[in-house]
Amino acid sequence: MSFPALPLDKPVLYRVMALLAALLLIPLGNLLLPESSALHFSTYTVSLLGKYLTFALLALALDLVWGYCGILSLGHGVFFALGGYAMGMYLMRQIGERGVYGNPLLPDFMVFLNWQTLPWYWLGFDHFAYALLMIVLAPAVLAFVFGWLAFRSRVTGVYLSIITQALAYALMLAFFRNEMGFGGNNGLTDFKDILGYNLQQDATRDVLFAVTALSVALAYLAARAVVRSKLGRVVLAVRDAESRVRFLGYRVEMFKLWIFVFSAILAGIAGALYVPQVGIINPSEFSPLNSLEIVIWVAVGGRGTLYGALLGAILVNYGKTVFTAVLPEVWLFALGTIFIVVTLFLPDGLVGFWQRHRREHA
Repeated sequence: MSFPALPLDKPVLYRVMALLAALLLIPLGNLLLPESSALHFSTYTVSLLGKYLTFALLALALDLVWGYCGILSLGHGVFFALGGYAMGMYLMRQIGERGVYGNPLLPDFMVFLNWQTLPWYWLGFDHFAYALLMIVLAPAVLAFVFGWLAFRSRVTGVYLSIITQALAYALMLAFFRNEMGFGGNNGLTDFKDILGYNLQQDATRDVLFAVTALSVALAYLAARAVVRSKLGRVVLAVRDAESRVRFLGYRVEMFKLWIFVFSAILAGIAGALYVPQVGIINPSEFSPLNSLEIVIWVAVGGRGTLYGALLGAILVNYGKTVFTAVLPEVWLFALGTIFIVVTLFLPDGLVGFWQRHRREHA
C-alpha cells in the first residue's frame, strides 16, 4: 500500500516543530544550564517528560484503531508491555557479571530460581538489532493472530472490547508466573546500560528523551499519512458503515487487520522507549486497568484527531503525577470523574470542543 506525499499544513507543522523543539531544548537545558537557571530541567524532569511522551505515543496508537476504525480495544496495553519486555530482556542480557550473583549468562532472578540454562526465547537478546526486531515483531504477530481470528469471525462492538480485555488479563496472569521466565511478580529491573552507555548518566537520559520525542513526531506523521490515504478513507467508511463497505466488495476484515497491526507496532515501540527511562517492566503493565486508562487519555484529548490523543495522554498523566503526590488516595476517583465529565459534556474531547468553538466564532 503506497501513501501519497502529503503537504504539511501550518497546524501540523507547528505540532511537529514543538516536538522537535522539545527534543533539542529540554536536553540542552539539562546539560548546559545551571540548576539555578529558570530554564534548567532536572534529570528527573527529563525522565518524567520522556515517560509522558511514551504514553502519548501509546495513545496515538489507540486513536488509530478507536478513533478512525471504531475498534474500542480495552487491551492495547498488551502490545505496550510486549515491546517493553523485549527491550527489558535486552537490557537484562547487558548486565552480565555485574548482577548480584555474578552469572555472566543468566539474569539474577533465574539464578535465584535455580535455573541452569537460559531459555531458548531469551537467545539473541544480547544483540540490540535482534531486540529491535522483537520489539516490532512480538506485538505485530500477536495483533495479527488475534485480529485475524476476531475480525474474520466478525466480532465487533462490546464483544470485541471484552475479548481484548480478557486477552490483557490472561497475559497478566501468565507473566506473573515464575516459570514463564520473565521475572514473575518482580518483572525485569536493575538495568545498567544501553548500547554501552550508563543509564544513570544525564547524557544518556537526555538522548533517550530526544529519541522518544523524535519517535512521537515520526509516528504522528506516519499515522496522519495513513488516515489521509485511500486506505484511511476506507477505514473511516468501515467505522461509519461497515455493512455498506462490505456490500461494496471490500474485504473489511483485512482493512481492520492492517490498521490493528500497525497500531500494535506503535504501541510496542512506545513500550520499548518507556522501559529504559523508567527502569522496570513487570506484569502490572498488562493490567486491564492500564488499558482502560489509555482509553481515558484518548477520550479526554479527543478521539479521531491524532494530536488530541497526544495532548490527552500528557495532560492526564501530568494530573496523575500531581494528584498522586498531593492526594494519592483520591487519584482513582479523580480519574473516574474526568472520564464521566468528558463523556457527558465533552464527547469530542478537548480538541473537539476547541474546534467546535472556533467554528462557532469564525
